[in-house]
Amino acid sequence: MRIEMRTIVVTGGAVGIGRATAERFRADGDAVVITGRREELLVKAAAEMGATPVVCDATDPEQVERLVRELPERVDVLVNNAGGNADLDRPDGDLRQLKANWIANLEANLISAVLTTTGLAPRLTTAVVHLGSIAGARSGSGSYGASKAALGLWSADVAAELGPRGITSNVVAPGFTAETEFFRGKLSDERRQMLLAATLTKREGQVGDIADTIHFLTTPAARHITGQLLHVNGGAHTTR
Repeated sequence: MRIEMRTIVVTGGAVGIGRATAERFRADGDAVVITGRREELLVKAAAEMGATPVVCDATDPEQVERLVRELPERVDVLVNNAGGNADLDRPDGDLRQLKANWIANLEANLISAVLTTTGLAPRLTTAVVHLGSIAGARSGSGSYGASKAALGLWSADVAAELGPRGITSNVVAPGFTAETEFFRGKLSDERRQMLLAATLTKREGQVGDIADTIHFLTTPAARHITGQLLHVNGGAHTTR
């Protein structure tokens, strides 16, 4: 059944899973706003898919406030996709560096979602979907995994807060997914084969796999699914 045009906001929507998600909603004819820090990349992506770009670092309260002012009074769906493993861009070091590295991942993956969701909460009508990670369910994932695990717990709080208004809040947690910037070009062939072997489907995840799951969670068919974390990883992590 065709859903009437909605307003969708996708943070980090210029590349990878964020872009695939924005394009999935655009395929429905929805009005899509994509945000990101890299203006040139953001504007180019928006033009190619017919979305509206708004430059915004979701970890910065002032920029999030400006984003809210630029958005329509009604926002049907928020997809908190912005984030990533900040450890891949930061050196090891002493305790001061360790603290900075942990804070960087918490800001990128948790605080960004908290600020954006809180800012937009009064305007939301339908759903919030947060991008988690298989790392949030596994030990040994350091500050990145801890930040994604925290995102899952906080999403349940959002579900409780917004549920009486008919708004759902869920986390979609990808496993190894091709066609993203996650590994910054540093993924070795050996590591890639190990990640592939860990799946039960014996294939790499695609950005469309994640985008389709996110989209489903915003449809009437998913109106009674909330406070959940859905793994999309080809069986690399299974229900315990």
